[in-house]
Amino acid sequence: MIIFTPFPVRREDVPVSALRPYALRCDHRTTPLGIDDPAPLLSWRLASDRRDDDPTAYRIRVAERPEELAEDGRAWWDSGRIGDPAAIGAGYEGPALRPSTRYHWQVEVWSATRNAPAAASSWFETGPTLPAGTAEPAASPVWTASWITHDPDPIAVVDAPTEGERALDDHGLAPCPLLRRSFSHPTGPPLVSARLHVSARGLYEVRLNGTRVGDAELAPGWTDYTRRVQYQTYDVTALVAEGENVLAATVADGWWSGFVGFEPRRAGAHYGTFPQLFAELRLTRADGSVRTVATDGSWVTGTGAIRHADLLMGECHDRRHAVDGWDLPGFDDAGWSPALVTDAEHRSLVASVDEPVRAMAEIPPVSVTRVLPGTHIVDFGQNVAGRVRLRVGALAAGARVVVRHAEVLDDKQRLYTANLRTAAATDVLIGDGRGPVEFEPRFTYHGFRYAEISGLPELAAGDVVAVALHSDTPWAGAFDCSDPDIRRLHACVEWGQRSNFVSVPTDCPQRDERLGWLADAQVFLPTAALNADVAAFFTKWLRDVDDARTPDGGFTNVAPRLTGVADEGAPGWGDAGVIVPWHLYRTYGDRRFLSRALDGMRAWVALIHRRNPDLIWRHRVGPHFSDWLAPGTPTPREVVATAYFAHSTRLTALAAEALDRHDVAAEHHGLAAEIRSAFVARFVTAGTDGRVRVAGDTQTGYLLALAFELLPGQLRDGAARRLAELVEAAGPALQTGFLGVALAAPVLDAHGRADLAHALLRRTEVPSWLFPLQHGATTIWERWDGWTPDGGFRAPAMNSFNHYALGSIGEWLHRGVAGLDQSEGSVAYRRLRVRPRPGALTHASTRYESARGTVAAGWERRGDTLSLRVQVPPGATADVFVPTTDPGSVRALGAAPDDGDHATLIGTGPDHAHYQVASGAYHFTAAFAPAAPSPAGPHEEDTP
Repeated sequence: MIIFTPFPVRREDVPVSALRPYALRCDHRTTPLGIDDPAPLLSWRLASDRRDDDPTAYRIRVAERPEELAEDGRAWWDSGRIGDPAAIGAGYEGPALRPSTRYHWQVEVWSATRNAPAAASSWFETGPTLPAGTAEPAASPVWTASWITHDPDPIAVVDAPTEGERALDDHGLAPCPLLRRSFSHPTGPPLVSARLHVSARGLYEVRLNGTRVGDAELAPGWTDYTRRVQYQTYDVTALVAEGENVLAATVADGWWSGFVGFEPRRAGAHYGTFPQLFAELRLTRADGSVRTVATDGSWVTGTGAIRHADLLMGECHDRRHAVDGWDLPGFDDAGWSPALVTDAEHRSLVASVDEPVRAMAEIPPVSVTRVLPGTHIVDFGQNVAGRVRLRVGALAAGARVVVRHAEVLDDKQRLYTANLRTAAATDVLIGDGRGPVEFEPRFTYHGFRYAEISGLPELAAGDVVAVALHSDTPWAGAFDCSDPDIRRLHACVEWGQRSNFVSVPTDCPQRDERLGWLADAQVFLPTAALNADVAAFFTKWLRDVDDARTPDGGFTNVAPRLTGVADEGAPGWGDAGVIVPWHLYRTYGDRRFLSRALDGMRAWVALIHRRNPDLIWRHRVGPHFSDWLAPGTPTPREVVATAYFAHSTRLTALAAEALDRHDVAAEHHGLAAEIRSAFVARFVTAGTDGRVRVAGDTQTGYLLALAFELLPGQLRDGAARRLAELVEAAGPALQTGFLGVALAAPVLDAHGRADLAHALLRRTEVPSWLFPLQHGATTIWERWDGWTPDGGFRAPAMNSFNHYALGSIGEWLHRGVAGLDQSEGSVAYRRLRVRPRPGALTHASTRYESARGTVAAGWERRGDTLSLRVQVPPGATADVFVPTTDPGSVRALGAAPDDGDHATLIGTGPDHAHYQVASGAYHFTAAFAPAAPSPAGPHEEDTP
């Protein structure tokens, strides 16, 4: 059955009827606090129940008070009416925005069907680091706060036994510092605004008068702290009381000084040696007076129940050290130590541009099994990144509950932890004789499906829950089809994305690594962007990528940059610095993705060219991972590298074109053509019988050559045939690794072998996507054969069971199986391409909240009739290829679709009828009798 609803997901529960804007965003976020971009992007989506109800013009007004939006001439900025049918956003172009100011804004949109515009409103707030305009008077320094910490010298490590069965490894970590400052807020003019700006070198949790501020987890997130530290802004007006107030914080090592990565010579303390806090509370009264409470030497510090907290090792709470009331007024802190002021460096502080990590889901257990006296294995039924929350009764003083985590069980049904490598992934609660207790770590996270909980005689399912943590990227897509295995596969892809989008796009959430590998991100991004709105998430991460660049212009292999991981970017890895901005621009239509990246793109291409003047990329290749973890014959390294050299050069040219840098575009188009010629001359041979060979004769070699358009027409068909032969000879099966896997189904589809793509999708033997599902997987594995019945677990040194790279098939589920894609050259879904690939399925559907509005496609096959529904947002058009064996049978709502009902027949092919439609909802029906697999070769051109 078709499940998609041909109407957009809307924030207001009211009928749409005529054209209107919705889902307003500022810099890809809803009502952000504390932005520091002087020209933010103000964007909106469009909805209408009518066909061909498209926008013709828009108007944006920005004001400090909502009522000024309705009064002509009172707005801070008024764009005036701008005629632009394609617009879904505009950069702010008014007078300089003032720091620390809330602005309300409104967009009006006109359509051709009515004179009065439809309007929607929202707001954003600037932060203290917003550059002031030239008309502003000379200002005092932005910050009065300094970085402070607990003096690390007198801190003792965990006071627990070090020998015997009750030994507890503290991993050399120190207790988490507690920091507090009491301040008075006397009676006076009403408080109109209280803003807390806070960051940490490490991780923080802030409380005001005992109430937690915000819901961010693992804040402020991971950056290269030597280059940039993000701060967050919170509205705490409602938490400030008259009289005594207490601002308090706990800080932990996090990425700053804790264990990160896998380099044994530098396992931790990559950026610093002890966590630090930066905070500034600004209190504004109705008379305009401002008071600031900032981190400085007047703060006092101590330690409490959290005896250590580390992202990889875990967290220990010893309630014997708990300090009751330390974050409340009236607490006697006379015995606490003065805070240590480390420095007042402010240059690296920047406002957050993304949403933080949050607790996004709670998952109850599916089973709790007693395996030993006092020891239980809890199965949550889903592999996640997060932590366990546990309720226990009174726990004797010194008694401990230990929570260990793992993704899978071994053959004895106990935790399998060898693949965690040095990550302990162990949380500990030590009792103080009081209870009941709710134990939930706050400064760590683990990758797990199973938890072993020891130290409790009994454990009820209602006393334990898994809390999933990930960056708050609003979910934007949905996919469904008739095959339950493929539905489960898509769910695995989704959970792999959730588990690995934790401040940065990580490779895995469980072992001692969790790094922002560039290749993993670039191959998975097309899938990720169909699942969720990742614009703000990747805005932040691209700054990490840029921060990590080497002095000679090279991109690195991971970002944020980390000691111990080879800096020199490998082919396919460093190229993410070009590929990711281009894909984000095409998805969201924000030219800033390109304008911010173009210099880096050009420098990367120039570096490769400079080191490889003959255009065959063999020098300056870094660790050259090639097609990582590909089974079978390796693809020659120079083939992989040179293909990416050509691809990055071409995308740099296209980026320059989009930015109207035509001289740069011409230069790079010319270089790309030369690299393509060099690739063909060096690596491609063609026989008189039409047989084409790419050096190495591997699936990935052909996939790269075809996907990156490196072959001229006369070679393309032969290469596609050879690719199909290799896939069929292997099973049909894939012999690709991280770089080739994302290209397989789309390339086979584009060259007439959607049948092979479907065969790969439904294969259940190793290697395949469905094999892990047959053996209990709930996320995508790192290896095709991470575990097999005959061989057991692969080498634990590299064997994650939650790794999204091979999940890049998700893109083709949406774009191929369900059939919803953008046309070539389209940006922000301005022109859709709907071309389903039914295969043996009986229905499939996808819905996606695009930057322009809701796009959707869903088809269903009953007998020899296929029904296709399409949703096109206002301002867009679509090329719809209705699958049919009889083009004359196509109908829309019972009438021929070319009868003036906003659908025009463009042409037909042997397996489709091609229509062009305007915006709106459409329902086609057609005769459809599944045909035999077509021979390899591109789709035939439409014939009118």
